[in-house]
Amino acid sequence: MPLDFQQHPTLVAYVTSGDPDLATTREIVLAAIDAGAGIIELGVPFSDPVADGPVIQRASERALRNGTTLEDVLKLAAEVRRRSQVGLIIFSYFNPILRMGVKRFCNEAEEAGVDGALVTDLPVEEASEYLSEMRMRRLATVFLAAPTSTDQRLRTIAKASSGFVYAVSRTGVTGAQRELAEDARRLVTRIRKFTKLPIAVGFGISNAEQFAAVGKYAEGAVIGSAIVHTIEKNPGREPEAVAEFIRAVVGRRSSEAASNR
Repeated sequence: MPLDFQQHPTLVAYVTSGDPDLATTREIVLAAIDAGAGIIELGVPFSDPVADGPVIQRASERALRNGTTLEDVLKLAAEVRRRSQVGLIIFSYFNPILRMGVKRFCNEAEEAGVDGALVTDLPVEEASEYLSEMRMRRLATVFLAAPTSTDQRLRTIAKASSGFVYAVSRTGVTGAQRELAEDARRLVTRIRKFTKLPIAVGFGISNAEQFAAVGKYAEGAVIGSAIVHTIEKNPGREPEAVAEFIRAVVGRRSSEAASNR
């Protein structure tokens, strides 16, 4: 199924699978979809999440203490797929995929009904086996493009990408920030020279104003740390809290209230 960016901008919502537990993650994801998320990134917890800030690091630690594995995340994806046709992306570091085996991962991802994957620490130059196996199954391959990437590297990333290109709004790790760097807009402009794919901007988006600002120049906005932080701060009512946060970000609160009258 092709990834749907018909909403403008489309909210790409990241969750760390298994935080606080897999059953709650499923309910969080379904609540996020109902609240207006257009694409879900199911994060695979990893012991050394070097690209992530403290909020997602803590979530990974909690999920790993619960014993959450890549196999569990793929089972979760299948459960979500049975309930919704929303875009589903596996977001992982390469080590869990390598341990499972690239071919087995691609087979099980296809069987689970996911649309693709983003492997955050897999350089596009070293991804030939992964790309081959993913393309055989028509699974989207999403790669990260950074403000520091040269035009030649952006061209390579664009060629290897399908589904969408993930534009990193700044150098550094994930985490909410008060203001989005102008680097994000410039990077999107540069990426468009090399691809017609949708572009989603991530790293730092945390509120309705930033979400709307990104929508002026990109098809999607990724929110991760702010959602994971909402989960962390609302034990026992995580799905409801995430739904409230997402409705506020995408501006669905008033329209939903009107439709329910």
